[in-house]
Amino acid sequence: MPTSLLGDLFGRSPFQPMQRHMELVRSCVAHVVPLFAAVAAGDGATVAAERAQIDDLEHQADMIKNALRAHLPKGFFLPVARRDLLEILDFQDNIADTAQDLAELVAERRMVLPAPMAEPMLALVKSGQQACDAAAAVIAELDELLEMGFRGREASRVETMVDKLADQEEESDRLEMEVNRILFALEGELDPVTVIFWYRMIELAGDLADYSKKVGSRLRLFLAT
Repeated sequence: MPTSLLGDLFGRSPFQPMQRHMELVRSCVAHVVPLFAAVAAGDGATVAAERAQIDDLEHQADMIKNALRAHLPKGFFLPVARRDLLEILDFQDNIADTAQDLAELVAERRMVLPAPMAEPMLALVKSGQQACDAAAAVIAELDELLEMGFRGREASRVETMVDKLADQEEESDRLEMEVNRILFALEGELDPVTVIFWYRMIELAGDLADYSKKVGSRLRLFLAT
């Protein structure tokens, strides 16, 4: 990678590419809600278009992820370990990968969303998006935290943000259980393969919030050390 591009990637701190990566992840997840709205409406063209957007954004995020993994200098003086930053990066990457997996499943299998599941399934993916937004907001605070040495009022504010992120993940868990109960009641009306794939998609939709929470939980450890 050219030196100028490395400089552009890292800017003032190694947190900048982490933040740029998370913003792309956030944009990727933002397309999951309209994706499932299109599935509910039986709009195959919009499903394909949303999938293409998700694929493109996930690819852009992967480019930053790979560059960061390969070139994050070991000489940066930071109050956190390099491996810890890369662990957060992996969680961020998992969020985008999950969005892409959802898009691939619904598009390739041309899934039809049963009417009784439509509203709660949309609520679940919206909750996952809200959790991702909350995780992105936490990551956006990394530079401020660095300036304050991961202490003080800014650290307390971020801890509150992480608590709210955890609450959002709990709401996603509740919604995931609700959709699972509805699908269980519908099993006799659907073919077994469709049932299996819907259970998988419900799990993936819940993973959006789970991985988002892990981003916040890992950052909380920075504040505790």
